[in-house]
Amino acid sequence: MPLLVMKFGGTSVADLARIENAALKVQQEVERGYDVIVIVSAMSGKTNELVGWVETTSHLYDAREYDAVVASGENVTAGLMALRLQEMGIPARSWQGWQVPINTTSAHSSARFVSIPREHLDAKFAEGFKVAVVAGFQGIGPDGRITTLGRGGSDTTAVAFAAAFGAERCDIYTDVDGVYTTDPRIVPKARRLEKIAFEEMLEMASLGAKVLQTRSVEIAMLHRVPTRVLSTFTPDVGGTLLCDEEDIVEKKPVTGIAYSRDEAKITLHKIPDRPGVAATIFGPLADGGVNVDMIVQNVSEDGKQTDLTFTVARSELARALSAIETHGKEIGYRDVTHDANVAKVSIIGIGMRAHPGVAKTMFSTLSDKGINIQVISTSEIKVSVLIDEQYVELAVRALHSAYELDAV
Repeated sequence: MPLLVMKFGGTSVADLARIENAALKVQQEVERGYDVIVIVSAMSGKTNELVGWVETTSHLYDAREYDAVVASGENVTAGLMALRLQEMGIPARSWQGWQVPINTTSAHSSARFVSIPREHLDAKFAEGFKVAVVAGFQGIGPDGRITTLGRGGSDTTAVAFAAAFGAERCDIYTDVDGVYTTDPRIVPKARRLEKIAFEEMLEMASLGAKVLQTRSVEIAMLHRVPTRVLSTFTPDVGGTLLCDEEDIVEKKPVTGIAYSRDEAKITLHKIPDRPGVAATIFGPLADGGVNVDMIVQNVSEDGKQTDLTFTVARSELARALSAIETHGKEIGYRDVTHDANVAKVSIIGIGMRAHPGVAKTMFSTLSDKGINIQVISTSEIKVSVLIDEQYVELAVRALHSAYELDAV
């Protein structure tokens, strides 16, 4: 039998009526001849509630018990979904992460997949079960303890199962009907994309688009898993298919505009311009778990001292400044400044490789709107700029029009 993976997010299973609605979609695929693995999230709001209970009970909580509590939300949804499918006459069974088993690393609340053995689920399908409902977001560590994968982990679970079981496709049902050229709340004329290359989606997810979790896109790209983003609530809309670049006929210079407000800028002034100084700065940051994004170093005028600017997540600003202060003597900077009122705006598109002048259009457009660029970062298929946060929406709208992405 061909196999399909279907994932339903929290809003898609928020109550019993929505679980029934999702079950009807599963039934349709079973009637088309598929065996189905259903990955479910916790009901909308339940994970936040469980996290709140943990934090109220224990300020310095044990991460292993945190995972044991927080993973329970998905377990409830999986059981209810299996029961609903059984009531509809479909042979179904629910599975918690440890029962599959979904083997992960031991990093509680941020575990990564190690392996997903097929034997148990394959045996159930061979017995005549049509649907395996699996709790997303969770697994089991090498010590036998429950682990969780971090927010958005159910997306990652779904794509990982599709890769492990050789599924024909992975359908991710959510509360949006696909991937758009940018945030429709900012640009009402934003268009839904019928297809997007894995590489483009990975850049958009990592640069601020909230449609898919970044690690899920990484797995889809690595294993070339055709993945669709669909709305649970608008069944007549075809969604967006993540696919290989070769499957996209028209490659526009820019496919989408992403933005992130979770940015903070740090500048170290008058650091020694010598080999190894960057390691003395970024080494302690890495050791402190701070992820550095955009980096720019000024040209040294005298060959002795220079300034270095980089960005971190706004939530990690205090930790980054602490690490810099702790290693101040090693780094040798004169002073440090920081600004949390900044944002990152990015243009993404595989067509950039073949279209010169894409960056020039971006810079000219922002200049025409009076928006100053503070930092620039580029890759083969994206250009990101750091700007004052108050201009984010203006920048996104202007760039969306400049690259002719508005709906026709």
